[in-house]
Amino acid sequence: MQRERVSENVYWFQSEVYAQVTAGVIVGPQWAIVVDTLAVPEESIAIRKFVVEEIGVPVRYVINTHSQSDHAWGNCYFPGATIIGHTKCTEFLREKGIPALEATKKQNPLFQDTKIILPHLTFSHGDLTLKVGKKNLIILLTPGHSEDGISVFVEEDRILFAGDAFIPVPQLTDGRYKDVLAVMKKFSTMGLENIIQGHGDIILRGEIDDAIEENVNYIKNVREVVEKAIKKRNPAEYLNNVNIESCGKSRVYLGGLAEQLHKRNLIWMFKQLVTEGGLPKSEDEYDEEPLEDDFDDLNFDDTYTPADDADQEEADHYYDQNFDDDEDDF
Repeated sequence: MQRERVSENVYWFQSEVYAQVTAGVIVGPQWAIVVDTLAVPEESIAIRKFVVEEIGVPVRYVINTHSQSDHAWGNCYFPGATIIGHTKCTEFLREKGIPALEATKKQNPLFQDTKIILPHLTFSHGDLTLKVGKKNLIILLTPGHSEDGISVFVEEDRILFAGDAFIPVPQLTDGRYKDVLAVMKKFSTMGLENIIQGHGDIILRGEIDDAIEENVNYIKNVREVVEKAIKKRNPAEYLNNVNIESCGKSRVYLGGLAEQLHKRNLIWMFKQLVTEGGLPKSEDEYDEEPLEDDFDDLNFDDTYTPADDADQEEADHYYDQNFDDDEDDF
């Protein structure tokens, strides 16, 4: 596990085990706050030991930026801490996290002592503010990657622990692309010194504008190619040939996971746009192109749920007929 001091009493951690996932610690004179808990128990325990044994203060709060395992399953390794999260973080951990952990325990003995600890303090509107020594922490709603997404802004240092609301390749498969774009716009107005991504390296002040622009352009490019795919007689074949570089991102991000995430983004953007506008209603609305029968199947996880209306039924039917689902969430 990597560790770096970002500013006075603010620390960053990055997993060396799973997908460069990150966590943070903000230290006060009497206690500390931990932001996210990393991927495996040994890393969660290492963060606690650093705070308690090296810094010499207890962990009073743990903030879960969202409910996914690499951000929230380590809550149990901070006994006595108050867990803070979005209201839906509690819902998702109870409904999805508990059964997922039980299934994981059967396959991976590393998690035998892990227990899901639900947030004690939750919110779903406005902001929360915490005072840690001289630092003012503002906990913001940042949906898009997930419905329960929140981020932590260290006001005095202009440091943002963004969670998965900001990662090198935006992941759209638990949220809505319009929310992701709105969050990017919000970040661009905050005058940030550093963005601590949910996965990946720290973004420095001189890199922030370009990083935000790159993410926004990537999402817009994904939308454009999906709009074209919808008009194809075989959109799966078309999307399967759209690589991540053609949408403005590098395949080397996140230790080689970038292309996999990109393929999922294409499929989920397809589903969202079909939900919004539907498929072509007549033959003359399709682009003219030769039909091909041989192409690689696409396999993605089905977690996005569009609006409950006729378009959803059409989108789900088309999706189920054309795409398989067998990937785990990032």
